[in-house]
Amino acid sequence: MADYNKEEVWDEFKEKQNMTHNELEKWLETEESKNAGREMDNGETVGHASGRSILKIKEKNKSDLTEANWDKINETVGYYHQNLHESQKPSSDVENSAWYYALKNWGHDALK
Repeated sequence: MADYNKEEVWDEFKEKQNMTHNELEKWLETEESKNAGREMDNGETVGHASGRSILKIKEKNKSDLTEANWDKINETVGYYHQNLHESQKPSSDVENSAWYYALKNWGHDALK
């Protein structure tokens, strides 16, 4: 059983997910997206794989979410907590930063 409040996690996920399905899908096709972040054994980055998972979640009705979906939503909210802190934001050239690209992979456009 999950050790988080699904409603609280859902509300924060929806609040921070400021990219539409189409925007995220288009972003994930870019080289910047594919190369942002830590690479896994299969050659894909963690963030890119997470973005693909988030797309699948965005296609579902809330009532159809699986426990694995809920865990990914909770992980995503945790990622936001860690990376949206002001101390993580680059002091210049945000638009071309690894920080910005990584957040976009997780469905959050920090420049919106």
